[in-house]
Amino acid sequence: MSKLAQGGSATSSPVTRAAEAPLVLTTEPPRPLGLWSQLAMWGNLGVSLFGPLTGALVAMTVGSLWGAVGAIIVGCLIGGLLLAGSACFGAVTGAPSMVSLRGLLGRRASTVPTALNIFQNIGWATMEIIVIATTAAYILGPQWRLPFVIIGGVLATLMAIRPLGTVRLLRKIMIWLVLACSVYLFVQVLMQPATPIDASAASGFWPGVDLAVAGVVSFAPLAADYARHSRTRLAAAGGAGIGYGLAAIGYYTLGVFAVVHLPGAADGDRLIGALVALPAGGIALAILMIDEVDEAFANIYSTTMSVQNLVGRADRRVVAVGVGLLAMLLAALLDFGQYQSFLYLIGSVFVPLFSVAAADFFWISRQRWDVSDRAPFRLAPVLAWACGFVAYQLIYPGDVPGWSALWTSVRDAIGFTAPSWLGSSVGAIVVSIGAMVILGSLSRALARR
Repeated sequence: MSKLAQGGSATSSPVTRAAEAPLVLTTEPPRPLGLWSQLAMWGNLGVSLFGPLTGALVAMTVGSLWGAVGAIIVGCLIGGLLLAGSACFGAVTGAPSMVSLRGLLGRRASTVPTALNIFQNIGWATMEIIVIATTAAYILGPQWRLPFVIIGGVLATLMAIRPLGTVRLLRKIMIWLVLACSVYLFVQVLMQPATPIDASAASGFWPGVDLAVAGVVSFAPLAADYARHSRTRLAAAGGAGIGYGLAAIGYYTLGVFAVVHLPGAADGDRLIGALVALPAGGIALAILMIDEVDEAFANIYSTTMSVQNLVGRADRRVVAVGVGLLAMLLAALLDFGQYQSFLYLIGSVFVPLFSVAAADFFWISRQRWDVSDRAPFRLAPVLAWACGFVAYQLIYPGDVPGWSALWTSVRDAIGFTAPSWLGSSVGAIVVSIGAMVILGSLSRALARR
């Protein structure tokens, strides 16, 4: 029986170069991934066609070129630190992300974020396939949208069946193609005439930071799924935090410069079209579109890891095929304009959760978590998580009908008005960490009496 099942941290075992992730949770994971492999993997994941869209939104939120770039750097630094900490959970325990949360919340309570993460990952896998198909339609014509839904979904599913083989592919080939295309797009964008950013609807520097933080932290629920295969915790933390953080800075900044240099790029729906219209922009975006498949792969594979927290002996290959088929079907049939608001709402659950997890793991529990089926319920992290979630909603209740109105009424009832400079992610991180340090320290002190 594996140490995951017994309650300890999994240890590495001798592996070959072709080592692959275990099929079920109760098998100890191989650890073939060094720093370079994880830098390449996370760098590829950070290169996303969603990146320029996020950067354009930061530009319009801040209202100035260099202010937006500064907000991106600060936000990606904060988010990168939290992502690096989340990667350490897997490197130390040998458990996937949702399984590692047993050590924070307890076995039964960990099923709550697990269910939300399954829902979130299926949604984002679908969104990634939609982006792939939409980009293909821009380049080749609208008749190619459905074929690329199928192509993108099939490729992502195959990659999820062999995740460590995919990491080797990203390290050896895709990282270099992606770097070349990225440099080319930057040069082409900067060669176009510049115009000032419209600051009429700007809300300030820190809301822009908040957008960048949220984009990076959105991968925290996935980090340990890959870091559990890391040779060392330093390689896991460095690969995730530095690899993804630098890539996100680059691609968010590309979106900022696109707003300045490409007419119409401030409108997210037209930004991809503006990039395609650059000289040979279609070729560069075609390569990036192919690289976008790894984003869908990550969400499909992490869905399988979350399912295994509920059913430890579920074969991840079977789950991956089912999730991939579902994501393709949704991408082909549904309009996700409003659904994206629900995905951001679910994401607001994980910003405070993984802030609490980092505070507990490194400060309160000192990197000793019980990730077994017998992991006991822990009240202090649940309360700290609730504090962070409430803070997030009070600062930004979102725009989901009903839910937004509920939190707006709560905010009005208690007379709370969020400062214009305060972002919801940053606020939730500060409240969550502070609450966990206080409540965790009190709980530890009471346990010693």
